[in-house]
Amino acid sequence: MPAKQVFFEDVNEGTELPSLVKKPTAIQLFRYSAVTWNAHRIHYDKDWAQSEGYPHVLVQAHLHGAFLTQLVTDWIEPEGILKKLGWSNRRYAVPGDTLTSKGKVVKKYVRNGEHVVELEIWEENQNGEVCVPGTATVVLPSR
Repeated sequence: MPAKQVFFEDVNEGTELPSLVKKPTAIQLFRYSAVTWNAHRIHYDKDWAQSEGYPHVLVQAHLHGAFLTQLVTDWIEPEGILKKLGWSNRRYAVPGDTLTSKGKVVKKYVRNGEHVVELEIWEENQNGEVCVPGTATVVLPSR
């Protein structure tokens, strides 16, 4: 089903983005390491990760970022533009964790003819602990 376009006039400060739920697997983490040329064994070798004190292999920092990016782009498509996105990894996640990406509008304004929306975004685990806080700036179409 095509995305329903969100317009600048449809959002206000506090508007929440639809959440995005991911449940990474060890195979997904192995494949993501391979495709991104990430050779750090902590992401695909469970014994190695455990020798460093972790319970399992870890979700890659950039995969957390990819989940947040998908949250935002799913919301703004098909005509919105992602201008800026940043995040900070604060808590590790492992295969089997349920990671829910969320977001809300914190500011909206018109600048140089663009309808700009600033977002607070974050990813939390199944215990409600924030793993990855972040921000994003998007441009939405106007009606």
